[in-house]
Amino acid sequence: MSATGLMVFFRRSFLHLESRILQAIGFNNRAVVPALAVQGPGIFPQPHRNEETEEHSFLDNIFWMAAPKKRRTIEINRCRRRNPQKLIQTKTNIEPCSECGNLKQKHVLCGFCYEKVRRETAIIRGQIQAQEGKPLNNPAVETVVLYEGEKPADTDAGKRIVERKRQRPSWFTQY
Repeated sequence: MSATGLMVFFRRSFLHLESRILQAIGFNNRAVVPALAVQGPGIFPQPHRNEETEEHSFLDNIFWMAAPKKRRTIEINRCRRRNPQKLIQTKTNIEPCSECGNLKQKHVLCGFCYEKVRRETAIIRGQIQAQEGKPLNNPAVETVVLYEGEKPADTDAGKRIVERKRQRPSWFTQY
């Protein structure tokens, strides 16, 4: 006899036994028979968890997100993406830089002029590092940068002096 045949035999036998017991008690109608209700975790005992020390898993408290019922059409997607409120606004506050002539926004430092300042500052820092022989630290004294043809003033006594062998740029004022 096969395993499925054996299972069918036992099932029929238990049903027949159940119906005989119910007839002996006085229940002839199976629709009136009370059902067996068992609480889920009582059947499968869970290991005891210590809530204070155990880390919670990502799947413990998961919120299921809403899913769209229908696909959005290409036309609706394009209308949403090309909404005039989402497009980049045209800028009306653009003017030429007074130093170099490149276009820039008003009240914003010109990118080309900033690059010149950055390069000049890097050269000056390199000279300071070469004079001191170590990486730049916060100086204890003020630094004065002198360009070609300039002489230190009386107020520059005791300050660190860095000399550059070129004309002073128009954007780098002396005082």
